[in-house]
Amino acid sequence: MKFFGTNPWVVFGVVAWILGVATVATRADDRWLVVEGSEGPGKGKHVVLVSGDEEYRSEEALSQLAKILAKHHGFRCTVLYAIDPATGEISPNKVDNIPGLEALRTADLMVIATRFRNLPDDQMKEIDDYLRKGKPVVGMRTATHAFKIPEGRSYVHYGNHYAGERKEWADGFGRAVLGEHWISHHGKHGKESTRGIVSPTATNHPIMKGIRDGDIWGPTDVYGVRLPLPGDSKPLVMGQVLSDMTPDSSPVAGGKNDPMMPVAWVKSYSVEGGPSGRVFTTTMGGATDLASEGMRRLLVNACYWAVGLENAIPERSVVDPVGTYSPTPFGFNTAKKGLKPADFR
Repeated sequence: MKFFGTNPWVVFGVVAWILGVATVATRADDRWLVVEGSEGPGKGKHVVLVSGDEEYRSEEALSQLAKILAKHHGFRCTVLYAIDPATGEISPNKVDNIPGLEALRTADLMVIATRFRNLPDDQMKEIDDYLRKGKPVVGMRTATHAFKIPEGRSYVHYGNHYAGERKEWADGFGRAVLGEHWISHHGKHGKESTRGIVSPTATNHPIMKGIRDGDIWGPTDVYGVRLPLPGDSKPLVMGQVLSDMTPDSSPVAGGKNDPMMPVAWVKSYSVEGGPSGRVFTTTMGGATDLASEGMRRLLVNACYWAVGLENAIPERSVVDPVGTYSPTPFGFNTAKKGLKPADFR
């Protein structure tokens, strides 16, 4: 049997072409992480988790959350990262490149934990197209100030302090979609941690299944928000400012806890009169916060609720870490060097 004739150079060329295509595909896939779901209520649902922040190690938090959602609950998860195109490495300080946002075209849920990103128009368009369909969003920590787009750009209205002609986008993506943009550190950053207290009006909300006062704790501080939150926002968890950086710390005295700031809420959004979508926002969610079982359960339950599976939320959802989870403490320039998405497999 002859294969492409008898010329060995033809055979060599075909093999080289096949290997070249395979190499390109592998390199493309290496820019993000796909975690296939096992059996579970989330089977058939696709969650895209968008990381990219300089401080709170969202690349670690979202990689672990994806593995929990996939292994214990059946969701198929794609995790995206800020990538240095020259090296293929995860580079949180690279604010203008998150490859793979095309995955949002087939997503049932976007989980976002970015900070002050200035993405090119083609990448921002994928996010904008997703939101215009009214699809659900889970926003974590610095997603309240997810973007910083300069004047003159197509998506300038997504920026944290947007005050232009598009009034419905006042204060950008954070306020218009999630319910609040960056205001302040309400707790003292790096010195006063956060204990989650269930909002009295949220005890029966499905996201709060299996969660009691004090189950949620994180070393990240409470963010300031404007009260009341806008529209149909419903606070789920209030942030008790603690006097120290341990879970058993006492609450700080004075006005910081009177009233307490909400650190998790739900609401709806729509973009310029389009379909309405569900939103869950938490101003917690740094990688170190996910060391808390209660925090992991809050996020997993929120993902169920966001995609319309609230009736399938277990009484106490399984949120055991998958593999070793030793989160890096928050701080600028603390990201582990040389990591590629494949390292999170």
